[in-house]
Amino acid sequence: MLDRRSLGAAAFGAIALSAVASGTSIAEATSDHRWNPMPDPATTPVPNPPLPKNLTREERAHLKTFDELDFDVFTHAKWDRLGESHAQHVRVHWPDGHYTDGIDKHIEDLAALFVWAPDTRILSHPLRLATNELTAVTGVMQGTFTRPMPDGKGGFIQPTGRKYAINMATVGIWNRRGTMDEEFLFWDNQTFYQQIGLA
Repeated sequence: MLDRRSLGAAAFGAIALSAVASGTSIAEATSDHRWNPMPDPATTPVPNPPLPKNLTREERAHLKTFDELDFDVFTHAKWDRLGESHAQHVRVHWPDGHYTDGIDKHIEDLAALFVWAPDTRILSHPLRLATNELTAVTGVMQGTFTRPMPDGKGGFIQPTGRKYAINMATVGIWNRRGTMDEEFLFWDNQTFYQQIGLA
């Protein structure tokens, strides 16, 4: 039995290994059986691949729901639809190590990105894996720092006008109702702040 709270960053690697072990061979992608790494998705557009083979109906549904979450709900700030992918009690782990509980707090945090970068979007999922109740998806989050950013102390950081495009990964733990009970978000904050001119 999995301890759902102890998965963390190791879940992403475990899912990748599981996909390879179950017969989704990397070598199948090339005719000469050599590894052809993809370019950096944040700097070179990578098309969204088809869903992996041999998924169960539930695994396929989780990945399709996640695509809809990022490509439509998040990208167009349709917060009234976040419940389609997130449980009301969802725990969300952020890249800086803190976590939040509950969908309302998660909506508040996501909406805060759009205050200073209203064109924030995710349009690409270069890698998508699923096994049982776990999904691991990589994406590219991008936008432009065009409006004042609250500094958390009552003031604002003036916009730099700089664009950002960062690679990210999300590991989700899904329940039987088809929503995530827990979500782990990963990206490099240093790269993020450098790109928007704050580091």
